[in-house]
Amino acid sequence: MPWRYLPFPCVPIAEIQSCLIELVLTADIIRSARYKKGEKNKSEAPMKVAVDAMGGDFGPEVIVAGAVDASREFDLDIVLVGDESIIQDAINKFDLNNARVGIVNASEAIGMGEGLLSFRRKKKSSILVGTQLLKDREADAFVSTGNTGAVVYISRKVLGALDGVERPALSLLVPSLKGKTLLTDIGANVNCKPQHLVQFAIMGRVFMENVIGIKNPKVALMSIGEEGGKGNDLTREVYARLEASPLNFIGNVEGKDLYSGKADVIISDGFTGNIVLKTTEGVFDNFARMARNEIMKNIFAKIGFLLMKRHLKKIFKKVDYAEYGGAHLLGLNGVCIVGHGRSNPVAVKNAVKLARDYVANKVQEKIQNEMLKFKPAFINQKG
Repeated sequence: MPWRYLPFPCVPIAEIQSCLIELVLTADIIRSARYKKGEKNKSEAPMKVAVDAMGGDFGPEVIVAGAVDASREFDLDIVLVGDESIIQDAINKFDLNNARVGIVNASEAIGMGEGLLSFRRKKKSSILVGTQLLKDREADAFVSTGNTGAVVYISRKVLGALDGVERPALSLLVPSLKGKTLLTDIGANVNCKPQHLVQFAIMGRVFMENVIGIKNPKVALMSIGEEGGKGNDLTREVYARLEASPLNFIGNVEGKDLYSGKADVIISDGFTGNIVLKTTEGVFDNFARMARNEIMKNIFAKIGFLLMKRHLKKIFKKVDYAEYGGAHLLGLNGVCIVGHGRSNPVAVKNAVKLARDYVANKVQEKIQNEMLKFKPAFINQKG
């Protein structure tokens, strides 16, 4: 069609070029503004999580399944640490579409029943190699469902603790009637001094504020009675220090309060915390067995169960350890998540998610800042 018949006036080429340049510049400004608001820049390196493929009770295939799902669902780079040939055989059974999974060879593994001698002797164990990756900044976090004692001992030895933290605390989120409660310590520190438990309280508060999103979380001390004078010398001294602290300390709680939601953070020495946790795990397991036995006794119980099945699944999902991933070593100079030995693929995936959230929310930096701020104030003071 000749130019004179166009239904709009002709625009000079120079003006068109000027408009196009302006549009490109405007697009760049908008894109920059989006990145400043927190949107992920594609040029940024994705987060990398090292996973101990040789840990757990059910073998590498379960670990690999959970790790692959985590990579795909959370957009992460996963490094599986362990015997390369065994891991590769396991990987070959899965579809790696949209998953980014690599392998770092570790020729030795520490069994669940092995002790301190093995921790020290096995220089090429998957746990040691994994924590070394974290120290060398070749991974942003490390996840293991292996020997808990080995993970705690080796990670402390390789990574050390944050400045102002004397003992990293093994901490676990548990379900409650009001959401979630953090129990710390659950076994890493059997013999504690008062300042250790105060440090646990500070670290627990930072975690609940930044990962779970609870502002000014309520902190409580596990003891044998709610009154301040109850307990042994350790709990009475810790009570006095916490009462004088700027933390939102609500006093003592008893074992029965763990799942009540009365407190957001419950602190304890590792000996007491581990007994409380294992006792409740046993109660849940045995209650489920007793309920199953009673249901199978007559047809009316079976019908009742079928009517309640959907709601019972929701309840059991809330108390299922797989939904919470694992425990974290608060105060360690690196992000380390310790999963349950019986972890299934869902538990492994959620342990990796927990590691991701910990790194993304910069919990390490915030714990460090809080410890340095509070240390002179009240940690080492006597009540």
